[in-house]
Amino acid sequence: MSQPITPRNNEVLLQEGDLIVSKTCLKGNITYANRHFMGIAGFSEQQLLNQPHNIIRHPDMPKGVYRMMWQELRAGHEFFGFVKNLCSDGSFYWVFANVTPDVDERGEIRGYYSVRRKPSREAIAAVIPLYQKMVEIEATGRGSSVIDQSVQFLQDWVASTGMDYSQVALHLYRYGKL
Repeated sequence: MSQPITPRNNEVLLQEGDLIVSKTCLKGNITYANRHFMGIAGFSEQQLLNQPHNIIRHPDMPKGVYRMMWQELRAGHEFFGFVKNLCSDGSFYWVFANVTPDVDERGEIRGYYSVRRKPSREAIAAVIPLYQKMVEIEATGRGSSVIDQSVQFLQDWVASTGMDYSQVALHLYRYGKL
């Protein structure tokens, strides 16, 4: 993509049963995008294939969430999380994402699958203040250390619930609150 996308305050709502599916290589470049992904995000297949998945990263999303995701994925674990994505026209949409490593017959990770579905409004309302605080932390400086501080804030919050990160994410998805 040559021009950066300017975010605007227009939300695209997923429908119940919508499944957005994509696959990436080890570096996070898109190798597959289903029709729901293309339709909701407003990108053609040609615009998405071989592009970094962060082409749809909304600036409201804390980098710390992605750092946690990559740590989990590289360790061979699946990741669950709430994500605000950017459409090609600057609109946004929220998803509940499940990202899993794609392993070959030898157990080697060869890429990643992501399936995203509609989250509840209550779950989104619960994560927005957390994400806003993480973005504030990340805005206090540059580099890896502020992202680590952002991750630590999230990990501390998760620990205060008595659950692990995946349990918190799944609980919010199912019930909309803790």
